[in-house]
Amino acid sequence: MNRTMISVVIPTLNAAGGLPPSLTALIPAAVEGLVKEVIVVDGGSTDATLAIAEDAGARLLTTPPSRGGQLAAGCEAARGDWLLCLHADTRLAPDWETAAAHHMARGEDLAGYFRFTLDDRGARPRLWEAGVALRAALAGLPYGDQGLLISQRLYRALGGYRALPLFEDVDLARRIGRGSLRPLDARAITSAEKFRRDGYLGRSLRNWVLLARYLAGADPARLAARYG
Repeated sequence: MNRTMISVVIPTLNAAGGLPPSLTALIPAAVEGLVKEVIVVDGGSTDATLAIAEDAGARLLTTPPSRGGQLAAGCEAARGDWLLCLHADTRLAPDWETAAAHHMARGEDLAGYFRFTLDDRGARPRLWEAGVALRAALAGLPYGDQGLLISQRLYRALGGYRALPLFEDVDLARRIGRGSLRPLDARAITSAEKFRRDGYLGRSLRNWVLLARYLAGADPARLAARYG
């Protein structure tokens, strides 16, 4: 098995709006042979998500809706030596594969995440991005919308994703540990739709409160019902 080949895992649920650009961003790396496969794990979409995934040539799996469970199923089915877990509304900026290749060359005991960017203009999205970068650097808690590049060896040694409906990314990041997480020199561009809908302040406060409650031991299923 070629150690430079990546399996991309994308959990979806009614993701027809965001999935096409996410998949399109992977095409150059697939053509170059860096991406071995793209696995879309669907949790019961009723829109065009399944057709989009099939038309793009992705491997399609279906599971009950739970982002952690969907990611776990996709990673279990993956055949590459490296896993790249992405959200369906996140697209990687051009040349991301160069940053990924540099990271993989550093060894299998480090996991990487991309630089979080919102597809919105103005001071508020830039402030939020700075806060995300600070949280990831100081607390070692990158979220799933920053992507996660991790070797199969490390992923399996840590026990992989747990079937959590929310904060499955934080759960795994805590097991990886801040010392084994590295920022990658490329952007992961995420939809700002929820921030525009709820307001940056309101969404930010809600996210921080949910994270604090999760870290204090609250049930992720109950938190997920409030996430929206």
